[in-house]
Amino acid sequence: SCSSIIALCLCSHFRKYNVCLVGQTKLDDKYVREEPMIRGPKFLVRLRSHMVFENTPVKIVCTVEGFPMPVVKWYKDGMILDLSSGRYLVETKGGIHSLEIPRCSTDDTAQYTAMAVNLHGQASTQASIIVKILLSLSCYLFFAPASMLPKIHYTKIHITFLDTFGPVFATEGESATLSATMTLEPNLANLQPEAQWYRDDTRLFDSKWVKIETGRGFSKLTLPNLYKDDEGLYTLRMVTKGGTAEHSAFVSVADGPPPVPAAPGAPMDIEIHDANRDYVIVSWKPPNTTTEGPILGYFVDKCEVGTENWTQCNDHPIKICKYPVSGLFEGHSFYFRVRAVNSHGISKPSRMSDPITAMDPTEFERLHGGLGGRLDIVSYYDEVEAEGKPPGVPSGINASETDRTYVVLSWKAPAYTSRAPMWYYIEKCMADSGAWQRVNTQVPIRSPRYAVFDLAEGKQYKFRVLSANIYGTSEPSEPTGPIQTQELKGVPSAPGQVIATRETDTSVLIQWAPPKEPNNLIGYYIDQCVQGSKNWTSANHKPHKNTRFVVSGLTTGETYVFRVQAINELGLSDESQESAPLTVKAALTTPSAPYDIALLYCDGHSMILNWKKPLRSGGAKIKEYYVDKRRSGTTMWREVHIPPFTERVYKVENLTEGAVYQFHVYAANLAGLGPASKHSEDFTCDPWTMPEPG
Repeated sequence: SCSSIIALCLCSHFRKYNVCLVGQTKLDDKYVREEPMIRGPKFLVRLRSHMVFENTPVKIVCTVEGFPMPVVKWYKDGMILDLSSGRYLVETKGGIHSLEIPRCSTDDTAQYTAMAVNLHGQASTQASIIVKILLSLSCYLFFAPASMLPKIHYTKIHITFLDTFGPVFATEGESATLSATMTLEPNLANLQPEAQWYRDDTRLFDSKWVKIETGRGFSKLTLPNLYKDDEGLYTLRMVTKGGTAEHSAFVSVADGPPPVPAAPGAPMDIEIHDANRDYVIVSWKPPNTTTEGPILGYFVDKCEVGTENWTQCNDHPIKICKYPVSGLFEGHSFYFRVRAVNSHGISKPSRMSDPITAMDPTEFERLHGGLGGRLDIVSYYDEVEAEGKPPGVPSGINASETDRTYVVLSWKAPAYTSRAPMWYYIEKCMADSGAWQRVNTQVPIRSPRYAVFDLAEGKQYKFRVLSANIYGTSEPSEPTGPIQTQELKGVPSAPGQVIATRETDTSVLIQWAPPKEPNNLIGYYIDQCVQGSKNWTSANHKPHKNTRFVVSGLTTGETYVFRVQAINELGLSDESQESAPLTVKAALTTPSAPYDIALLYCDGHSMILNWKKPLRSGGAKIKEYYVDKRRSGTTMWREVHIPPFTERVYKVENLTEGAVYQFHVYAANLAGLGPASKHSEDFTCDPWTMPEPG
């Protein structure tokens, strides 16, 4: 009968609850009792990532259940989405929620989060939208026959910087702007160079921490809210087909006022490693301490995306700059930050990390399929009532990372085709013992990668893995060889001899020998002091990796001494010996090239030339100039005067009437001869016959 068929279908639907329903009445009663049991939000269908071209629409959809029905809010890169702008269309039908962008632009490239909330909790799902630029010419070139392809002639663009940014000295919480203007030859609207900004060796892009603006003949970078993470050597690199032109300057970011007097500065460079279903590993770098007391430890805080509730992860300060945070909710996204502690109090928090989702890494790969690649549909089964057998034995188990108290294990999954879910168990034992102990008793492991915590420092362990499903557990894998956890020996030894040499009238180059015992060295802090004052201040507020550093912002004529400290996860080394005192004066270099050679007058046998003086004098007055000439179309340059001269106007004589010439100019100071200017345009030696101006 129809009622029997309906009952049979509904019984099949409720098998995941592991109940047996008899008769239509019992099934209806069970359905009424089941619905209120669904309380906290749960995503049945998660968001999927998309790659689209600009000016095309895109729509991401998710399905959520819960009782009462959850409310869904949308976030873009961790910030609440502004729905009043009209750029986004949000639609809700029952438990199905969608976000549509009718006309995508490159600004829409971001990570989008749907946050579902009701009285009993919250859950989130994330997806990335990548918007690519569609170039019609490239499509034409791709499909056109080879005989139809146009011949491309590259134009070399010559770039000369005019106004450039210098060193910046700022404090946490302030803003800073770096800008440069330049001349381009030729300056063509459709053939502009690419402006690339770097901090140290890292390319910078537009984000909530960095704003970049580039136009015709200028480029500007703004840091709206400075943290010590922003400190470093900033380089503007103008890239053309014919090469690059670049300019660099150092940005110093000092500690802001501490919450408590003499409290330490904030930690920095917070990073998230090895995120999994219920844990992440957080690392950071320690602040410098010159007048503050030594750091006793650190507190790690977390905050779920979409809320402002920061909670402390560790009850007692931890002494090393790495901490595993466990007990996260699977599928939820979190921010992290760190605070330093000394005997006077607690520092300001570090800049918060990028959002990270507590998710099985293999599940993330299956859901997202590598952005722009093939996307798989993932089905979830609570129970499969089909005949089957236990999975095969895992293989190739090894330690991909070892630390003081944990080991990150990875292994090769067995060949597996069943629809029944598979998970893993990890067992450990001391290397000299055969007593195996199950590691994960609470949370099943879905991915072939897991971190085993709570190990003893400096001890040797063996590990093995078993795979399991609802039909049973496999035999254990071959155990690993002995794996020893790290044993930190302490902070690094002090760096070696420090040597200071002059560079400019406000900067000094510092070089030093690395410590003999680096002990997992992170970097260095450099301190400076006016000779005789003993008032030491930090020259850098973020660890520096190399053994040479330019200290900027010094007072011309003042005498300084310098010292260096090495850093690792445990803290700072002893100070190095102080450098020899050095008085700040400019070190001489050769001048840059003159530019913009112009023709002022020609009588058919001679030409009067003029040019602009070099933008950089090299720290000394320009003493003299040299001019060379050549016939246009030839390669041999010839001097046109001996000896040199001091003015920027020169009459070149003994020229051939009607001939076409090119010229270039050198400048010289006490340090020597600088590079040649760019050669002039073609000047034809024809007499000027126009009347003289009034």
